[in-house]
Amino acid sequence: MIRYHRMRKKKFLRFFRFRAHARAGAKTIDKSAEKCYCFPMSETIAEVIGKFDFQAIGEQNPKIKQIKGVISNSKPNPHKLFAAEGIWLLGMCEKFGTPVDSLILCPEHIRTPEAANLAEKIAARANELYTVSAKTFEKISERDRPDGLFALAQLPRHDIADFRPADDAVILILDGVEIPGNVGTMMRMADGAGVDAVFLCNRKARLTHPKLIKGSQGAVLSVPFFEFETVEACRAWLSENNVTVYLADTRAKLYYYDEPFGKKTALVMGSERYGISREWYNGEYEMIAIPMQGSCDSLNVGVAATVLAYEAVKKNKFLPQGLKPGGKEI
Repeated sequence: MIRYHRMRKKKFLRFFRFRAHARAGAKTIDKSAEKCYCFPMSETIAEVIGKFDFQAIGEQNPKIKQIKGVISNSKPNPHKLFAAEGIWLLGMCEKFGTPVDSLILCPEHIRTPEAANLAEKIAARANELYTVSAKTFEKISERDRPDGLFALAQLPRHDIADFRPADDAVILILDGVEIPGNVGTMMRMADGAGVDAVFLCNRKARLTHPKLIKGSQGAVLSVPFFEFETVEACRAWLSENNVTVYLADTRAKLYYYDEPFGKKTALVMGSERYGISREWYNGEYEMIAIPMQGSCDSLNVGVAATVLAYEAVKKNKFLPQGLKPGGKEI
């Protein structure tokens, strides 16, 4: 619950008077009794709200319902909007110029100049601007101690026609991976390893799923990713661009550390339950494995992708130049 206080020392607090015609930061609840119930708000965020055309909304507003639908992953999402909460993720959106559909601020939870400054930057380019009470904000926040910043942002759009892989490129192909967290984890790994792009075939997980966004730690904004309608379309692109393809398969006789790589490389990872789809198996591609010395017959798909991607990147991008990862000479 929002705890409202009768204000006696106005010099210490800014408050909202709840009037329909008032600017953000001024609202009156009980006009007839001439009472003003208020909550603290920093001068910095008050200035931001006053600078832009923010609209105060409540829990029943369609925008809040839209946000809940995105968070629950239960509604159609044709514009590929995702929920971005907090200073860190919104800072990533600002860093990469991610389009922002809506910015929602809760002045009661904005405590630092850093949060207020970021709110001002994003407000300058967001399509829609809203303020909400702490009670409403806590309905959409997933944090115990929210920092008052929330946005609906749009995933980057990448055109495969603009992607020109270099001769040392490494591409990660996710074929039918079902768990959003695994997709996000592999996006994060791709960013860390220096993978050039992620391809998605037979996609089962929605890319705007909150667990995918969280698992990627913002890498979904930095790593180019491309969706293919069919495996056939993906294979055709790989062939046209002279990419050598490896299928991650525990039945393979070739172990990953014995493969020299050193050329345009694509690593195909299959779904958690069914593995790589049959369309990839026609004798044209090499199968590659990670040796298993214990009782388990395979690794989690994200772990396996990490092992293979780092090995391929090392042999493609660093060893030929006599470098260690990080640019240091061997």
